[in-house]
Amino acid sequence: GTSPGDTIETGSIRQPSLTAAMKARKVWEANPSNLKAGMLYARELNGLGQSEAQLKVLEQLMKYHPKNVSLQVYYGKMLLRSGQASEAINMLRQAESRGARDWKLYSALGSALDQQKRHAEARQYYQRALKLNPGGVSIMNNMAMSYALENKLSESEAILRKTYATPAGRAEPRIRQNLALVVGLQGRFDEARTIASRDLPPAQVEANMAYLKKMLGRNNTWSKLKKS
Repeated sequence: GTSPGDTIETGSIRQPSLTAAMKARKVWEANPSNLKAGMLYARELNGLGQSEAQLKVLEQLMKYHPKNVSLQVYYGKMLLRSGQASEAINMLRQAESRGARDWKLYSALGSALDQQKRHAEARQYYQRALKLNPGGVSIMNNMAMSYALENKLSESEAILRKTYATPAGRAEPRIRQNLALVVGLQGRFDEARTIASRDLPPAQVEANMAYLKKMLGRNNTWSKLKKS
């Protein structure tokens, strides 16, 4: 059993608890320049979905550690997640200018640029990410969606098919869903339905079909895609 102060372990995924966040907060507030304590608290807040509070903690930490690259990368990603694309780009580029060379940094920069409709620029960053992590499924998905956002559906489809042909791509539900979506957006609905349902248990088929139906029936499919 777990006592109320414990964090709950579910398989390999650690579930943040309110108690853990309160403990982390106490340690950090005793010394707000403590980067390790501040990052721990920020991650606990993120796990609890408290993104606004988390960004405030990261902002405070930046005042004490303005040149810390790993802090800049993490802060940039969290800004991106909260929809602040231009702030995210500034923060991530600061990290890049200080020598950060990480595929996650490049992929996040690409996503931020895609949010600003700077798709060609975004894809240059995805290419850099792929040099460091060849065939990375999340990068390939981002690249495909970048093409889709520009209505370059055949390019998008080609990337998703290539990714779906790999074991890692097949294991990632988003790849199959987005491939079905991009095929459906080109008017090939029967094929899209087949992709969305092949070799899957009924519950997953139902979820995929609901997603497909919702996305293809919307006028704002592209704005929805941006959040994928």
